[in-house]
Amino acid sequence: MAFHVAGLIAIILFYLAILFVGIWAAWKTKNSTSGEDPREAIIVGGRDIGLLVGGFTMTATWVGGGYINGTAEAVYVPNYGLAWAQAPIGYSLSLVVGGLFFAKPMRSKGYVTMLDPFQQIYGKRMGGLLFIPALMGEMFWAAAILSALGATISVIVDINIHMAVIVSALIATLYTLVGGLYSVAYTDVVQLFCIFLGLWISVPFAMLHPAVTDIGITAVKKVYQKPWLGSIKSDDAWYWVDSFFLLVLGGIPWQAYFQRVLSASSATYAQVLSFLAAFGCLVMAIPSVLIGAVGASTDWNKTEYGLDGRDPKDKKEADMILPIVLQYLCPEYISFFGLGAVSAAVMSSADSSILSASSMFARNIYQLAFRQNASERELTWVMRITVFLFGASATAMALLAKSVYGLWYLSSDLVYIIIFPQLLCVLFIKGTNTYGSIAGYVFGLLLRISGGEPYLYLQPFICYPGCYLNEDHIYVQRFPFKMLSMLSSFLANIAFSYLAKYLFESGSLPPKVDFLEAVIAKHSKENMDKATLVKSDNINLSELASVKPRQSVTLNSAFTNKEAFSGSSQSSSPSPIAENHEL
Repeated sequence: MAFHVAGLIAIILFYLAILFVGIWAAWKTKNSTSGEDPREAIIVGGRDIGLLVGGFTMTATWVGGGYINGTAEAVYVPNYGLAWAQAPIGYSLSLVVGGLFFAKPMRSKGYVTMLDPFQQIYGKRMGGLLFIPALMGEMFWAAAILSALGATISVIVDINIHMAVIVSALIATLYTLVGGLYSVAYTDVVQLFCIFLGLWISVPFAMLHPAVTDIGITAVKKVYQKPWLGSIKSDDAWYWVDSFFLLVLGGIPWQAYFQRVLSASSATYAQVLSFLAAFGCLVMAIPSVLIGAVGASTDWNKTEYGLDGRDPKDKKEADMILPIVLQYLCPEYISFFGLGAVSAAVMSSADSSILSASSMFARNIYQLAFRQNASERELTWVMRITVFLFGASATAMALLAKSVYGLWYLSSDLVYIIIFPQLLCVLFIKGTNTYGSIAGYVFGLLLRISGGEPYLYLQPFICYPGCYLNEDHIYVQRFPFKMLSMLSSFLANIAFSYLAKYLFESGSLPPKVDFLEAVIAKHSKENMDKATLVKSDNINLSELASVKPRQSVTLNSAFTNKEAFSGSSQSSSPSPIAENHEL
């Protein structure tokens, strides 16, 4: 393949434009948030992200390189087709469900990250445990899409793959480093526009290529391969359902999503952003579906790609069908627009993942677990350092890990199986405690790992009904064991929480055994905080010694929603907080 100077120039111009917008957003942040907490400006954008920018950035977070490449691949692969392209519908429904049930309670309570409610209810140690699958999901996702970007650029422009990955990651890390969520949000607007424009410009040229048969015919009739509409066999029905619920429910407990929710100016705006992004995800999937259909409707022997008589699936390059269509079925200058679209999609997701991981670490691990009295300046620098470190780590994994997609699949499953049921419990199930949380964590983890992972060549310990041996001699599950694992984790959390509560409160277990301070000790602390123990006449307040503020009080104050006090105050004279809120 010849080196394309024009393609390299197009990439450089695109990256410079993205970098300019990111630095401009950082400058805008510095001037508009003077005097405010810089931590909130970096993590949640000062909670004043508007509907337009918020809708764009939330959509761009989902519409990444994996989203557009994966949708086109699913439509193209003969044994799958459009029936198995679950991401557009699954992620759109995920945003709808998140908006209906999760956005409002999270935003109204004034949390800063997704892990805040876990640490508030279950304590800092449990929050640290839940940080692990959340971090794995964000980092492996960033690494996977950076790896895909390098391969995509190598198809269209003959430049070094490693160099393409490093430069892309460096630019995304740089503007995230200097501007935080503001830079990510404003660059997402530009990137989403590039995705939409680049793909839609490419579609007509690809469909009109002489080697392409009418996609309306190939949708229902076998021409070069099976119809691209696809079908779901009865044996695979439960597997399809399992994967679908993984997308719908597993797409909710991500810091990248809640970072946008918590950046909204109100709980209602947070819900509206989710609904706008759901619509945006559906619209942005249409060109990918059409490109996948074009790939399935092409006689590749009539193109330069098929000179050896093989098509993409025969060369095991079905995952690259989108850039292959852009390169071989579109004019050269049009393929460069498409390359810009793919690059924009990757960067819009990579920067979000890097910022999400660093936000959770700085807020929930560094500040709340170790340095509760850390200054704003100190935490701001921790954020910047971790943005750089996580960006470098994701880049290294993209370049070195051979099974980065397998690691991504496994880590995303853990987010669904472990974090989602825990989020349900802390938001909607009263009475759950740290003991139940640990039990749910362990149950979910063991059941998921025991089901195996074909992408990592991990054999299952439990072969559920319908499992079979694939061509790599790895057992693949047809049974919806991921859904079973998630439900088991959820029920274990509730059951063990109430069991522990009963055993301690009934006296079956002595209070000293409550080593996690989750039942007896927690109840006592709550009563002490409310001064309900001072009821007897023989106990005078003057006899009580002064008490040094406990760590638990400091932790609780970190989650206080000051806005809530202004709405719930019933005193005859309004508090200063209420007066300021009214102003």
